[in-house]
Amino acid sequence: MPTSLVTGGAGFLGSHLCEALLERGHRVICVDNLVVSSLENIDHLRDSAFEFVNHDVVDPIACDEAVDFVYHLAALASPIDYLRMPLHSLKTGSYGTHHALGLAKWKRARFLLASTSEVYGDPEVHPQPETYWGNVNPIGPRGVYDEAKRYAEALTMAYHRQQGVNTSIVRIFNTYGPRMRANDGRAIPTFLDQALTGKPLTVFGDGSQTRSFCYVDDLIRGIVLLAESAEHLPVNLGNPDEKTLLELAEVVLRLTGSASELVYEALPVDDPQVRRPDIMRAKQILGWEPEIALENGLRRTIASLGHGAAVGSA
Repeated sequence: MPTSLVTGGAGFLGSHLCEALLERGHRVICVDNLVVSSLENIDHLRDSAFEFVNHDVVDPIACDEAVDFVYHLAALASPIDYLRMPLHSLKTGSYGTHHALGLAKWKRARFLLASTSEVYGDPEVHPQPETYWGNVNPIGPRGVYDEAKRYAEALTMAYHRQQGVNTSIVRIFNTYGPRMRANDGRAIPTFLDQALTGKPLTVFGDGSQTRSFCYVDDLIRGIVLLAESAEHLPVNLGNPDEKTLLELAEVVLRLTGSASELVYEALPVDDPQVRRPDIMRAKQILGWEPEIALENGLRRTIASLGHGAAVGSA
């Protein structure tokens, strides 16, 4: 039975990863400080092959048993969180990544860093391939997340090149699905919460900015494939089906049957105008591409919120 340690394992993506690893026959050690995550996300995983450790990765990670994989997902990925706790975001990306890599070196484990499409910033190359170095404002409010991940990537490659650690890096594009927090600050959970409670949908700017939304099951499948591969360089994982925020709002209103209106607010500082992954490397190296279309994924997400009837009537 392989053993996988997952930092941030009680979060949105982390809990889905823990679930997938258990299904693959792994023993899973979930490490999380529960600052931006919840035990509710992992309550259904409590069994003999699953262990939860309440710990902040800003401090060194202790583990007495053999570990085969270290998945480092701990981060303040939500704009609500990293803007509220900027220093903790930077520390998680720096100290946290250092400690997770140190554990992987000690245990001779395969290491996977969950990086982000935010390393591309407000991109001047579209779609974004892994070879693009990005356009990030290092001193802007978003920089505490963007630069934390860019530093984490540099640290990961340094551990690989100088220390010989078996590392991998996934650059995750916008992902959605069950267990996202309603107050997450990102488009899909915000729109769904507003539509299902009859509140106006908040569109920033004129809604022409684009994102590419990947359903969580597709993403997790890609993450596991990458961890089990021999690849060391960054790999984009995301859905190249690009939508404007206005198009997304219209789909959400139609699927929920909501009569909510749209309201427009000022665009956040350094908000990217476009975002779409070039997934050629994922196709070539992993044989991976997303399978779940946006409307199907949204239906599953809405049903997980206990609003299946609204979907059925759409």
